[in-house]
Amino acid sequence: MVDWSDGYVKGIDYTYEYYRELNPLSARIAMLNAGYAVPVSSSGACCELGFGFGVSTNIHAAASGNEWWGTDFNATQAGFARELAQASGANTHFFDEAFADFCHRPDLPEFDFIGLHGIWSWVSDESRRMMVDFVRRRLRVGGIVYVSYNTQPGWAQMVPVRQLMMEHAETMSAPGIDISTKIDSAIDYVESLMSASLGYADLNPLAASRIKHLKGQTKNYLAHEYFNRDWQPMLHSEFCRWFQPAKVAFACSALYSDHFDVFNLLPPQVDILNRIADPMFRQSARDFVVNRQFRKDYWVKGPRRLEASEQRSALRALRVMLVAEPAKVALRAGGSLTESDLAPATYLPLVEALADHQIYSIGQLEEKLKSHSLPFNQLIEAVMVLIGKGDVASVQDDAAIERGIAGATRLNHHLIESSLHSSRVCTLASPVTGGGFYVQPFHLQMLLARQRGLDTAAQWAGFILKNLAEQGAGITRPDGGVMAEEDGLAAITSEARSFEAKQLQVLKALKIVS
Repeated sequence: MVDWSDGYVKGIDYTYEYYRELNPLSARIAMLNAGYAVPVSSSGACCELGFGFGVSTNIHAAASGNEWWGTDFNATQAGFARELAQASGANTHFFDEAFADFCHRPDLPEFDFIGLHGIWSWVSDESRRMMVDFVRRRLRVGGIVYVSYNTQPGWAQMVPVRQLMMEHAETMSAPGIDISTKIDSAIDYVESLMSASLGYADLNPLAASRIKHLKGQTKNYLAHEYFNRDWQPMLHSEFCRWFQPAKVAFACSALYSDHFDVFNLLPPQVDILNRIADPMFRQSARDFVVNRQFRKDYWVKGPRRLEASEQRSALRALRVMLVAEPAKVALRAGGSLTESDLAPATYLPLVEALADHQIYSIGQLEEKLKSHSLPFNQLIEAVMVLIGKGDVASVQDDAAIERGIAGATRLNHHLIESSLHSSRVCTLASPVTGGGFYVQPFHLQMLLARQRGLDTAAQWAGFILKNLAEQGAGITRPDGGVMAEEDGLAAITSEARSFEAKQLQVLKALKIVS
């Protein structure tokens, strides 16, 4: 029998990923673009149920100065989250309690933001009812819920295949075999069965190709995605019925590209969907059109629609910053079905206006780009597309930036020091964005050398090469094998100089390092 804890797989770590959608600031521009009012203040209490290793929660708590609460039944994961919280000194309250215990704690505050990432589809109906009741009781009026979940019809062909893998893991494996071996055996068996069962494979080609794709995924991902006892992809309409008692309303997708049809739909599909008056049914039909597998949505308690003038004023007040090298901003963006070229006449002037990595409000950008006759709605679309691509980031207000500097600095120091032995967490905290910023493992090592008082790119390269040698490793040649020490040092020094001239400047602008 597979080792379960209330239906949720254990015996193998979850991933140490960071999720931008869990940053309350990420909801602001999405909600405003959808026409909904959002609180002006960014300093409310927040909560995440099922926080995994707590990477996102800790980064958001440290980088914003906000109070964060959360629970994850896995004591190992909760312990790691507390380790990060102790390093940052952020205002966090982490528990390893089951939902039934945590959700009824008498000391919980009302929350302005609740995150439910990667939980809804993988727990029992009883746990889902508990989450709905928790949102109903603990979300403040005007508060936002972020929910992600597996959805139909994108998973339809995989439902029986996933069930077959589960049954194989439970019934065909000898007692005591570790979960990784069970996963390998189950995938191998189902793949061989699909090869022999041409009827199902022919009628469900997506399932057959996805099984092959599974072999390239990490065991950590596979265990938590496919091998929980409970696994329930839902139609959007079904999810709405579940969430109705929580007294919240669907606001918009947390995927910024979803806000613009050009990245997701063909003209005939746009025409068909535009004929649907009911917004909830339109979402269900849209999922069908794009064969959606996973939804990421923001919901709001007590939604208030903005007048057009209010919406524009609120959008103009939003602040953003370029976090990519201007020359590396690709004029391509993809959505559910299509990948589109981005209009140079719109995007190049915008990138140029942001190229100094300074903070600008949307209103200031509108003024800077006045000579380009860029309509306001196109400016908002372009900004959101670039944020979605990771080239631009939303920026906190000045008070929040000041609140976040101390905690982010302490957390980053800890994460950079930890990179000497492990690159599990490659995301650092930015008090400018209130969120995380990915840094390549080699670049973390350069920051570590810099943190330890080494000043030049050559010194950073020597530091990295020495650490690799102590671990019995080296720099791999493109054709395989390990470079000679002199060649390895030259290669790392070249990379360090590039990092110093480019990426380091972005990290300084984000106040990740000083």
